[in-house]
This record gives sequence, structure tokens and C-alpha cells, in this order.
Amino acid sequence: MRRATNGLTALAAWSICCAGAMADEQAARYPETTKVEQVDDYHGTSVADPYRWLEDDVRTSEQVAAWVAAQNKVTFAYLESLPHREQIRARLTELWDYEKYGSPFKTGGRYFYFHNTGLQNQSVLFTMDTLDGPPRALLDPNTWSPDGTVALAGTAPSDDGRYLAYGIQDGGSDWRTWRILELASGKLLDDELKWIKFSGVSWTRDGSGLFYSRYDEPSDDAKFQSLNLNQKIFFHRVGTPQAQDVLVYCRPDQPEWGFQTTVTEDGDYLVITVWKGTDDKYRILYKDLREPYGMPIELVDNFDHEFTFVGNDGTTFYFKSDLDAPRRRLLAIDIRQPGRDAWKEIIPQADNVLTSVSFVGNLFVAQYLKDARTQVLLYSPAGELVQEVELPGIGTADGFGGRRTDTETFYTYSSFAVPPSIYRLDLITRTSRLLRRADVKFNPDDYVTEQVFYTSKDGTRVPMFLTHKKGTPRDGAQPTLLYGYGGFNIPLTPSFSVSRVAWMELGGTYAVANLRGGGEYGEAWHRAGTKLNKQNVFDDFIAAAQWLIDNKYTNSSRLAIQGGSNGGLLVGACMTQRPDLFAACLPAVGVMDMLRFHKFTAGRFWVDDYGSSDNPEEFRALLAYSPYHNLRPGTRYPATLATTADTDDRVVPGHSFKFAARLQECQAGEAPVLIRIETRAGHGAGKPTTKIIEEIADQLAFLVQILAMR
Repeated sequence: MRRATNGLTALAAWSICCAGAMADEQAARYPETTKVEQVDDYHGTSVADPYRWLEDDVRTSEQVAAWVAAQNKVTFAYLESLPHREQIRARLTELWDYEKYGSPFKTGGRYFYFHNTGLQNQSVLFTMDTLDGPPRALLDPNTWSPDGTVALAGTAPSDDGRYLAYGIQDGGSDWRTWRILELASGKLLDDELKWIKFSGVSWTRDGSGLFYSRYDEPSDDAKFQSLNLNQKIFFHRVGTPQAQDVLVYCRPDQPEWGFQTTVTEDGDYLVITVWKGTDDKYRILYKDLREPYGMPIELVDNFDHEFTFVGNDGTTFYFKSDLDAPRRRLLAIDIRQPGRDAWKEIIPQADNVLTSVSFVGNLFVAQYLKDARTQVLLYSPAGELVQEVELPGIGTADGFGGRRTDTETFYTYSSFAVPPSIYRLDLITRTSRLLRRADVKFNPDDYVTEQVFYTSKDGTRVPMFLTHKKGTPRDGAQPTLLYGYGGFNIPLTPSFSVSRVAWMELGGTYAVANLRGGGEYGEAWHRAGTKLNKQNVFDDFIAAAQWLIDNKYTNSSRLAIQGGSNGGLLVGACMTQRPDLFAACLPAVGVMDMLRFHKFTAGRFWVDDYGSSDNPEEFRALLAYSPYHNLRPGTRYPATLATTADTDDRVVPGHSFKFAARLQECQAGEAPVLIRIETRAGHGAGKPTTKIIEEIADQLAFLVQILAMR
């Protein structure tokens, strides 16, 4: 690796430099935001919502569009005045400019992989006949739009090697349009499948068609705001119009149910996974594809537990499940004897959390979380431990896909200061071979990662990763960025990010707290941070900040917090509960109005984690921490740069709009509170490289400014 000799290293003095006055003066002149007399009654409690009008769609409301333009004018005037912004952007661009490869995957006798030359807005999909053969570009999304905002969002090669189905994402929206490419000729077929959301596609074994789930076509004014209800499963035969697709399964009596389809590897069965929210609690049906008129048959008839389909051996279906196993295990169900008393345990619950299982090379490849870092074990079909896959260190390994008949699989390993490395695992010799290692323009040996444990408010032991330059003094004065999520059973594991490298090059410490609500220690850990227990998540994050201060890593004037989506809620809640504890806050695409989130697009799914204001007891818990509702006039809040996007139809931007308007109204201190609103972008997926670099540069420049002025 080449050692960086210029760029951000020259800016290390930012931590003691003076801040320019121009930015502060500009930030003080916020646009005036209209307030309305909106008061709602929740179970006898009156709750004001003076910025309700900011929930309207920015694409159709002239008033909201004008507000967005006025806010962006103030925000970008501030950001453009920051003295180190361009240098940070230049260094980020330099760091980002390295070849990026995705792990290869094999279907229909072909290898596929993604490649980005460095600064391409979107990665290109390539195929090869052999692993060492010449690659051929299949799909280049960079040619689909001038600004890179149309992205490739899902691929599905057919088992017979004839076709590739692929999803298209426009402007960051969750809506997908799927097309079909003929692989041998490169010809794009006329087939076009629209109004697909929260669904992949699954080919029949003979490649004649595919199964998918879709919603009814929404009206133009409801496309990005309305609730998503009544998903249905269809079968599409190649070469026919979507209007002729066959309805396979729907439940009009259960409009909130959603469906994921999987065709078994032998092609005999369609497995239907039924979901109704974000919890990993599924009903399971299957349909015998050898019986054209056969109806789907229920195998699991309740939402009490997780049943994630792994694969099959004839009539024996394998599922990763938390049934009687909060850290999960592998079960076998023979559909000829579907009664629960006949179910068999293949891999028992372990001390560590089982996060995924694949059935490849006649082995079960089981991935575990061991104190939030990856552990990979290989098991025989009978559940006997074969061996552990040796990984390079404290990090994250992803991949391990393939078919039962394959003799190889691929995975990517990375850590906070270790760029992605791609390995081929030979499933016969069970040895790994390095294929590629990313060559990023920095020296990973200059950094160190450690894992510490701290105690939360109620005595719970919580892990946290710390990464920084070697030799960083413990003098209580180091700028520190604390990141968290804490929700939806999602674990945070050590992984590589250019933005983190840039932050550490500036001399900053990067901390990741593994909060309750996540998936680090199984279902009990997750449940301890949901619904009436959600305050535990904020207590964990606040305790992490206090630990960093008490242990002389930083102090309140040098501490920033960051999180996105549910993590944006985390930042919003913590900065309203402890505004004295942080100097700067970066909430991104956050859920900020906890009383109305379930009324928009995918928000109803989150009731599993948050609860609902429709429930009196849950309403009281939600109101107690809802960031928008807990901002208080006359309070000195930390410097805040909220970020969102106009096409975010996951967490609609009205959340951030209302929060920013209220925060500007309540701010009594001199610290700026700004909102940066991206156009032609969504919740994050599919965002082009140029927009990513610009946003991160603005966030880091903001931190440089704020932490330097303290």
C-alpha cells in the first residue's frame, strides 16, 4: 500500500484552528417557516404539529419546494464558506479512486461480478465463462442517465444460463422496474415489469419465466407518499407483456402482508415467505411446481418466529429459525411430515448469534457474530462441525453464496482500516485463496482497531469498536465521531469506509457502539431496544459518549454523533435528551416524528420495532422520545447538519423537514442548525459516487468547522 503524503494530513491543524465568522453569520439567518394551527388528540392528549404542511410531497407542493430551496440556499452558502471543504473533497476523491470489485457469483455456468474503475457513479456488471477468462461487460448503469441517478438494483440470472433479469432504480426511489437481457446475444427483450417494491425475482429452473411480487399501480400524486398495501405474487412468462402475467397468490383480507418468492434449487417447489413488518417473523407456504393447478400449501401458519429458507434436499426444507433458540439454529422440515413434532434440529443454537446460512458444496456455511465480528463455520448436511474458516482478523466477511452442487464459493473481508479483500473458498480442500485486495491510497498499518465494553444506565454491558491512528494521545481532547444504529435486529460490524479513513486522517477517532435493538446478541438483545424498551437504545448511546469522555478519549466540545435512518432517530433523540453532551450532530434520513411515521410508504412496517401511536401505552413511550416533539424553545442545541433527499420514499423527507424547522425555531445557542436536501436521491441505495463524495465532504467540513471552534 502507498502511504498518503498529501491531502488531509496537511489539515491536521484543523483541531486548533480558528473558525471563520462568515459561516456563522450566514447560518444565523434561517428562512422563516410558516406555522399552522394543527393539534391532534391522542388518547386524550393534545399534541401540536405546527409544521404539518412540510409533510407534503416536495415534487408536487410549490410551498414545500420553495421552503426546500430556501433552506438549501442557506445551507450551501454556509458549507461553501468553510475553509477546508474543497481540500477535504479533493482528498475524499483521491481515496475513493480505487478499483472496487464485488465477490463473484456463479449461475447457469457463468461467473458474474461488479466492478468500478474508481470514480464511476455506478458499478458495471461483468460476466466470464471461467474464473480466469476474459470478462465481458453486461450492464453499465453509467450510460442510463447523465448524472448517474439511475442505478442497477438487483440481478437474477436464470439457471439455464439464457437470461439475466435485472432491476432498475430511478432517483433513489424504492420502486423498481425489471427488464430481461438475453445473455448470449446481449439483446434486451421487450419484457418490462413495473411497480415492484420490496421484492426480488425467482426464475423457474427451465428459464421459461419468473415469479415476483408487486403492488397495484399508484396514482401520480401518491407514488412517493402513500402506504404500500396489497402486494401480490405474479408469474411472468418470458416474451409476454406484464398485463398477461398470472396471479399466483394474494391475500386481499390481509392488505399488510408482503411476499418473497424462492424457487428451490431442484426447480420443484416455489417457497413463499410471508412478512408483515420488519421483524424476522414469517409464515411459510410452498407450491409444487410440478402440479400446474396446485395451490400453495401452508407450512408455518403464524408470525411467531423466524423461518428463513436456506435450501432443500427433495422434500426436506431447511430453515434458519429462532424457534426455541433466540440466537438461532438450523431446522429441517420434511413437507411429507409437516407436524412440528417431526421437525429436526440440524445445527443447534450456539453461544454466538447465527446470522446466515447457505447450502453450498453440500456443506452448510454458517455465519456467526462473535461480539459483533464475523465467525464462519462449516457443517455437514447432518449438522457435524467440519471446520472454521480462518479470517484475517477483527472484521466482517460477506458472501458465501452458491448452489449445493458447487465446489467453490466467494467472500469479501474488510475491517475499519482494512480495505475489501475477495477470497475464493475451495469447498473440497476447504482452503481460502486471495483473489483481489483493494489498493486504497492510504497505509492501513497506521491505524489500530480495538474493542471495548462499557456499562449502560441499567448495568447492561455494551460493546464498542474504536479505530484511530496509532499513537493517538489519550488526553481527553481528541475529536471523536460516535456512530450508532440500534434497531431492527441489524448488527453493526467492522467494515471499511473511505469516509472513516478521511476522518481518521484528520486525526479523529471513530467509534461504533453496538447498541441494544440491533442484532449483535440475538433476539433478546433486539427486543431490549424495541417499543416500550426503545429508551434503552438512547441510554446505551449516551453511555457510550460518557465512557469516551470519562476514559480520556475526548470531551463534549470535541464529540460528534452520527447515524442514518433509524440511526437518524437515534441522533435526534439523544441530542434532544442530552444537548449538553455533544458538540455536533449529523442525523441522516431520520425518523423524527414518531407519532405519524406509520402513515407513509413503508412506515407501517416499523411498528414491529417502534410500536404505534394508535396504542395508548406505546403512544406515551413514543411521545417521550420523539425528536420532533421534544425540541424545547430556549435550549442551546449542538451544531446540527441534518441530511435527507427529495426522492426518499422509505423515510419520507417530511420527517427531516419538520425536525429542522422546529430545531431552528427552538435553537437558543449560536451553533448552526442546518438541513441539506439532496435532489434526485433517496434513502441511500443507488446514490451516484459524485453525490456521495459531495455529501460526505460537506459533513466532514462541517465537523472540522464546529469542533475547531470549540
